[in-house]
Amino acid sequence: MADSIFLDNHSTTPTDPRVRDAMLPFLDFAHVGNPHSEHVAGRRAAEAVEAARADVAALIGARLEEIIFTSGATEANNLALQGVMRSPSRRGNHVVTCATEHKCVLETVAYLERTGCRVDVLPVQSSGLIDLEMLKDALGDDTALVSIMAANNEVGVLQPLDAIAALCQEKGIVFHTDAAQAAGKIPLDAHTLGIDLMSLSGHKLYAPIGVGALFISEEAPLVPEPLMWGGGQERGFRSGTLAPHLCVAFGAAAAIARRERAADAEAARGLRNRFLATLRQEFPHVGVNCEESPRLPGNLSLVFDGVDADRLVGAVQPLVAVSTNAACTAGVLQPSHVLRAIGLGEQAAASTLRIGFGRLNTIADVERAAACLGAAARQIREQEGLDIVAA
Repeated sequence: MADSIFLDNHSTTPTDPRVRDAMLPFLDFAHVGNPHSEHVAGRRAAEAVEAARADVAALIGARLEEIIFTSGATEANNLALQGVMRSPSRRGNHVVTCATEHKCVLETVAYLERTGCRVDVLPVQSSGLIDLEMLKDALGDDTALVSIMAANNEVGVLQPLDAIAALCQEKGIVFHTDAAQAAGKIPLDAHTLGIDLMSLSGHKLYAPIGVGALFISEEAPLVPEPLMWGGGQERGFRSGTLAPHLCVAFGAAAAIARRERAADAEAARGLRNRFLATLRQEFPHVGVNCEESPRLPGNLSLVFDGVDADRLVGAVQPLVAVSTNAACTAGVLQPSHVLRAIGLGEQAAASTLRIGFGRLNTIADVERAAACLGAAARQIREQEGLDIVAA
């Protein structure tokens, strides 16, 4: 696997060596300490956690006190959605989201609906974008919460967060966004945008799996109720002992992303463009989903015409790591709900691969991977008896 090329950076990212170096001392005996203890070792761990919290806050233009550490974005999304709808101060019993959300949001609102909430899951346009007029019409006097993701984890489309926030602010509705894919990759200032709750994930940002955060604005119309109780850590929103090494890793990753975001974005766009050009030389029968929409700089959602995507992924193993679906639905033998929501038919959805470029990829990586995928796709089409037209 030494030569394997990882192009699935939407599912997770490799731990940046600088992040690893920042984290490792907190796994050593000399740095052991429960950050909630009063002794010197505990205070030292607590100081490291708070420094990390400040770095995460700075990434999204937040205040240190507005960041609650969690185990990841799934927990943050659940705390935001369930927590708001458990609040006795909520505006009503209505939740609005959209059809291309991450499964952890869709499954949470489905649970809320089973427990008595009224839920609207709005469609998106073929561009992947929410229809703002439809959203405006959906908001009523009983709407308590709107949850629309910042950047889609499959097709990379960026939603107009400022416009959505403005609609919510006008009516006093809590606005939550899942920004797991967006943070550190596009400019995000929670207060300027008018966001009340924002979910973040460390492992989408070159930190290890197992840590995330929920931003809770001090200006939010209301704050979520906790989902679990214990020692009252994290201002009572999320009881439980924090892992200093993971918090430090997330903080280091956030600080790097804040410094290097623009350079990372430019590099990712360059990799994406080189990959697509190389691929189309080898295999011209490829289209880009939501190609004209605002999108993450490192995203490609590609339809390989006449090629089964699962078969293509298998054909390039172990050289290239790409995916047919979001990792949260891996092993589910059905078309992606995101691809169906943007209007793809069953055949096109079954021919789609998600490619995610990241900080640790190189031009050599993408050229080699594109050539490999293109050759494999061409061979599959030929085996299916389909003519190949020269590019």
